[in-house]
Amino acid sequence: MGKSRRRFQRAGRPSVPPGSGLDPATSDWLFRKRHQRLLSGSARAVRRAAFVFAWTLPAMAIQSGCLLLPGPAKVRFARFYWAGVCRLLGMQVRVIGAPAGHAERPVVFVSNHSSWLDVPVLGSRVPACFIAKGEVAGWPFVGWVAKLGRTEFVSRQRGATGRERDAMRHRLAKGDNLVLFPEGTTSDGSRVMPFRSAFFAVAEGSAPPLIQPVSVVYDRLAGLPTGRASRPLFSWYGDMDLAGHYWRLARHRGMRATVLLHTPIDPAAFADRKALTRAVWTVVADGAATLRQNRPATPLAGPAQDVSGGEERPAYA
Repeated sequence: MGKSRRRFQRAGRPSVPPGSGLDPATSDWLFRKRHQRLLSGSARAVRRAAFVFAWTLPAMAIQSGCLLLPGPAKVRFARFYWAGVCRLLGMQVRVIGAPAGHAERPVVFVSNHSSWLDVPVLGSRVPACFIAKGEVAGWPFVGWVAKLGRTEFVSRQRGATGRERDAMRHRLAKGDNLVLFPEGTTSDGSRVMPFRSAFFAVAEGSAPPLIQPVSVVYDRLAGLPTGRASRPLFSWYGDMDLAGHYWRLARHRGMRATVLLHTPIDPAAFADRKALTRAVWTVVADGAATLRQNRPATPLAGPAQDVSGGEERPAYA
């Protein structure tokens, strides 16, 4: 066993290139420091996963009881649970602006979407339920948590659009707020993709909910501002598997997400669904671009009505 370990260490230790100016002792020290960082990051990821799992099990039991009670207990505890998840993952959440609160009208929070992290980040800050794709309901463990959080699942099939729209309207009529990701998928975090107007069908009718645009950007890693090279680490997109993405991300420290809550928009002021979609997208994209560039950000006010008349433009950092 000792011989095998020594062979592994000899094979893993980098050689000192000629002319590098490094002596063998310095090379050994650098190798040991890198090895220690790798071990420390792996231990951190395992520890965080264990803590989140240990926190989730009793939280599921408590939320099950809250669902049986009238009043806002189930909403408040869900926010408390997601705040705990962010803390255990080492994710600091900065909020600029305030979530809309209206005594007579529910709110649909419309946000850009780049990662599964958007759920705990937004869930800890806004009093709302999520709208998720139908297959999430069948995911082991994650699906159970989503159901206890009263997530509204949609299939995104053309024939089911009307039924799912009515289900969301029913939730709003009962006083629930919703979180909507109208890009329809996640991205690499470098831009906000155009919103799909079909998602805004819930805002049609004689008594539509308020729409509050939200920009979410992961802007700190190891305590330093993120850029084009480091920002994709937070993004979960394409054919990435959830476990692999978690393992790469949870090894790091000093992570921060910034949530920019913009001025609410009244859908009744827009002539049609496409005009509303364009206005909300513009606010979310401009806010996200400001955060990606690490510039001071303030909540943006959308137009009172559609005045652009132009095509959607991509927002790049």
